[in-house]
Amino acid sequence: MTSRIRIFIIALVLSFLFCLGINNFEEKLSDFLFWHRISQDSRILAAQISLEQKWQEMKPIKNKETTEPVITAKAAISIFVNDQGREKILFEKESSQKLAIASLTKLMTGWVVLEHYDLSREIIVSEEAAGQYGDIKVLQQGRTFPTEYLLYPLLMESSNGAAFALANDYPGMTERKFVGLMNSEAKKIGLASTFFDNPTGLDPEDSKTEMNYSTVADLTKLVEKLLEKPLIWEILSIPKYAEYGPELISTNKFLTIDSGWQEKIIGGKTGYTGRAGGCLLLVLKAPRNQGFIINIILGSNGKEDRFKEMEKLINWLNQAYKW
Repeated sequence: MTSRIRIFIIALVLSFLFCLGINNFEEKLSDFLFWHRISQDSRILAAQISLEQKWQEMKPIKNKETTEPVITAKAAISIFVNDQGREKILFEKESSQKLAIASLTKLMTGWVVLEHYDLSREIIVSEEAAGQYGDIKVLQQGRTFPTEYLLYPLLMESSNGAAFALANDYPGMTERKFVGLMNSEAKKIGLASTFFDNPTGLDPEDSKTEMNYSTVADLTKLVEKLLEKPLIWEILSIPKYAEYGPELISTNKFLTIDSGWQEKIIGGKTGYTGRAGGCLLLVLKAPRNQGFIINIILGSNGKEDRFKEMEKLINWLNQAYKW
């Protein structure tokens, strides 16, 4: 290759890189000028603020004379999401506080299964899975179930055995790999204040091991993603299920008691450990089918108190807002 040809090729490459840099610079400069104009133009800013104010003033409209409910749980939230995905916080207490979430963990366990597993693939229940703490022995050692079925005891009865089997007995899976997927999915969804150490939500035996934790604000994001998975809500909305026997009974007693708003329930999930306290998720249809309401309680004083706190919150919402 002659020196002239080499010089020509080098010049051509440099010209291309220079043009590329100019284009990137122009794009960034254009973006900067656009946002600078917005910040300087009071009319544009006013319009943006006006739109946000109009959304906040839209129904549901709060009755300003209604006093706030006394929620004794460590954290709580109620958030309305309309059909267009716009959100409006109806109530919140310590929404960014990181707290142990007990078996609400299993919502992420279910998400990972739906995202990464073949639901028709069979799982053989191991001895360790069958002997997990707190289970009512629905899963016997050596029994074979389709992956999909294990989501039922996982979410209805909060089965630690089902969580263990899904994370350890599925072909090619280990618990550490599964937990890695849980934390990876949490990051993808944008759960910045959430961490998982196990797929069950049980308190760790070693006090130095970090517990599964999240915030009620993060959990609302997870619930919104889960609403993309109809199977999850089919499971979380049924009181009993006996496809493989023995009969599964949901731990969410709102599915069986007459609360006055039972028919509005899209689904719910319970959680409880000694260190986490009582935890409860309940998703309701918004009045007039305008969307849905996500309600979460973390850190109540006990198993029964979580239901009392939730009932208090829901009844307050019905009184405090005009739909």
